[in-house]
Amino acid sequence: MPDPISWEFAGPYLLAAFAGGYLLGSIPFGLLLARLAGLGDIRGIGSGNIGATNVLRTGRKGLAAATLLLDAGKGAGAVLLAGVWGPDPQLMAALGAVLGHLFPLWLRFRGGKGVATALGVLLALAWQAGLAACATWLLVAGLLRYASLAALLSLAAAPLYIWLFTRDLQLVELIAVLAVLICIRHRVNIVRLLKGEEPKIGGKRA
Repeated sequence: MPDPISWEFAGPYLLAAFAGGYLLGSIPFGLLLARLAGLGDIRGIGSGNIGATNVLRTGRKGLAAATLLLDAGKGAGAVLLAGVWGPDPQLMAALGAVLGHLFPLWLRFRGGKGVATALGVLLALAWQAGLAACATWLLVAGLLRYASLAALLSLAAAPLYIWLFTRDLQLVELIAVLAVLICIRHRVNIVRLLKGEEPKIGGKRA
């Protein structure tokens, strides 16, 4: 765990890291790529989400893959850029990046569900734990074909992975907060999963 910090000295750096992470995280790559590809507003397709899973419902697998990589990349990028100021600004940048994706100012605070961005953050903060979470996502998605369930289980397991690989309680707390936020954003999916109405990966919704 990082040593105690002087808030008077570190405050501006922490605020700048959070703001920078938020601005980077709020870039809606799924929306931008869909428009550039001539698909119009992705929010009018499928679930209305701006993430890779909804982009996949257009049938454009390459576009969905690009959205996934860019959404993960902005989370990882925010953490790595803030790393020049130390571990505490990295944590603030990580939080800002995920909040930026969930609640982007440019889209009236109606963003995506944050899974790819959170996994990017996780990979940048502790790559072993990030790989374990990605492997969990792939395993669940491959076996059950539910992207939402894969996301929920991989993020729920992420704090445990962080503890196993780093023993950093502060980092565990951050990832747990991100996992809770993402679970809240998936509340509709949770209800559909319980009712057996959740669409599977590759399926289309009216």
